[in-house]
Amino acid sequence: MNTIDTLFVNAIVLTMDAKFHIYEPGAVAVGGSKIIAVGDDHKMREKYAESAGTVFDCQGKVLMPGLVNVHTHVPMTLLRGLADDLRLDVWLMGYMMPVEREFVSPEFVKLGTQLACAEMIRSGVTSFADMYYFESDIAEATAAAGMRAVLGESVLKFPSPDARSYEEGLANAEAMIRQWKGHELIVPAVAPHAPYTCTDEILNECAQLAAKYDVPLHTHLSETAQEVENMRKDKGMPVIPYVKKQDLFMAKVIAAHCVHIDDGEIHTLKHHKAGVAHNPSSNMKLSSGAAPVHRMLEIGVDVGIGTDGTGSNNDLDMFDEIRLASFLSKLTTMDPTSLPARTALLMGTRMGAKVIGLDKITGSIETGKAADMILVELDTLHNMPRFAHNQDNIYAQLIYAAKSSDVTDVMINGAFVMRDHQLLTLDETRIKAEAQQVARQIDDFLQKRENSVLSKLIAVGGAMEEESFEVQAKVAISDPTPVLEALEKPAVEIVYKRHYHEYDTYFAFEDRTQGYLRYREDHFIDDDGQVSQVRSRLTLIGPEGEEELPEKVLLSRSRFLAPATQSFRFYREYFKPAFETEVEKDRRRFLIRYHGTEFYVNIDQLIVPALGYFLEVKSRTWSRRDAEAKSMMIAELLSYLNTIPEEASKGEYVKMAVDHHDRQKK
Repeated sequence: MNTIDTLFVNAIVLTMDAKFHIYEPGAVAVGGSKIIAVGDDHKMREKYAESAGTVFDCQGKVLMPGLVNVHTHVPMTLLRGLADDLRLDVWLMGYMMPVEREFVSPEFVKLGTQLACAEMIRSGVTSFADMYYFESDIAEATAAAGMRAVLGESVLKFPSPDARSYEEGLANAEAMIRQWKGHELIVPAVAPHAPYTCTDEILNECAQLAAKYDVPLHTHLSETAQEVENMRKDKGMPVIPYVKKQDLFMAKVIAAHCVHIDDGEIHTLKHHKAGVAHNPSSNMKLSSGAAPVHRMLEIGVDVGIGTDGTGSNNDLDMFDEIRLASFLSKLTTMDPTSLPARTALLMGTRMGAKVIGLDKITGSIETGKAADMILVELDTLHNMPRFAHNQDNIYAQLIYAAKSSDVTDVMINGAFVMRDHQLLTLDETRIKAEAQQVARQIDDFLQKRENSVLSKLIAVGGAMEEESFEVQAKVAISDPTPVLEALEKPAVEIVYKRHYHEYDTYFAFEDRTQGYLRYREDHFIDDDGQVSQVRSRLTLIGPEGEEELPEKVLLSRSRFLAPATQSFRFYREYFKPAFETEVEKDRRRFLIRYHGTEFYVNIDQLIVPALGYFLEVKSRTWSRRDAEAKSMMIAELLSYLNTIPEEASKGEYVKMAVDHHDRQKK
């Protein structure tokens, strides 16, 4: 006797297997968490009906694999509709990141995950791939909801809600992998956010971590044209060759977006068996562009479909997303046969599962795979009538006419999580009430932040975070000659040198936590002493956040830069500072290598106020460990440059100027 738990009968069974078998009417036998058999309804009843624990009448509905959402950020359901119709930089840096820094916590991500799981289950999603913060807490909420997921702990060069440095983020990722590897529903992963938010070292270390534990690596690649242009300018190559150079593809890569890539890059992705997560709604809404999905599929790259986070979509509806993927391909290729319905559904099921490394477990209805299945009702007004002259017409009906609300029942890993539209593992009423309470708190925060200088700076356009940490020391000197002589000695390699005359105006605000906004005019001085070029830019210097490292070297706060494309008067009227401070100086800048490490050496003559000469030594870093090592080297370098490290002075030149002004008034 063939004993099973549930026999699904009287269904249109779309297997989405390699041969796209359809059984109408068909039946599926489930035992425990697995699919035991699939086939013709009559034969399956004969074999299994008598011994089945339950015979489930599907009433002519479509029984198909659960949908696979290959890229999202599930806790961002709590940020849905927060800041729409904005450029990506304004949306991300002006709203998402500040709100995340303020609100994201283990409790926040758990609630956001519950809201997302409820929404995805209702729309027929049984598996998803996520990247966010506090991913272990996301895993707990996901497993409790009964969903299957690949969950990647984010790693960035910036401080994030759950990590003060990239080393801490990497440690969080390893701890999450060790905790969840081998779980029945959760596959842990590491998620270096993107090449523009990571360094070479971070990308390589994340790839090594993923390879060490044989887990996926989830990242954003080539999402915008600006990202690609910046990579070409900074690294001399496009994004895909750059990450290949960092050995990213030693890992099993889930590459989100890949909007701006060429044939050579597509072949690179194929060669390294990287999967692509196509996010049509997000890419259209943020005006990022349309990924060359048709070409990727032609070349043989596996492409799945993702919703991205609800902050940039604004929902997790995979029926909509699969439909848009098909339509967008037809539009961009000007070919109505591009990305037909069956292929689009394949991307949303079996191929999507392959993209995130779950194809041996889920994505199709086949013997031995997990029972991750959904029932879709076609007896609705928007689905009628149904034509049967072509068996494949069912794919078109599902993709072009059906809606997520047509999903009536969802089973994951052999257990029902929704029956007849009723969620079984989540309290929808409680989740909605708590989500609205969080929204009220965020509203209050944003209303208080309306006068944020950073928000205004980002709104001007082009703002970017320069560094998480800057290690620096300043020493007053009476004569720059000994320093210049020391720079010529063999222990120092001069990479380049520049001469500037700099005119700085620092804007200060009543709220001192806003920091200083500096408007700078750089006059480049050539070898003949003439001004060869003038550059203007804005720098937001954050509030007090310095701490002293060994040898009295300072670890300074992060800064934000933006090009100053408007007049000085515009910025004065736009930012409305409470106070202004002028600093004028002559600067000779050297980029040097000392014992193989790069440092900036500035010899500054302060003209306004007339405070004489200063030697400033600094180096950028994304790593606390590296910062401590460089602080020791800076102290050594100051001695080498004929100065006394113990006499290092603290703070910015603007502070010296303000103190000088206050002394004069007294």
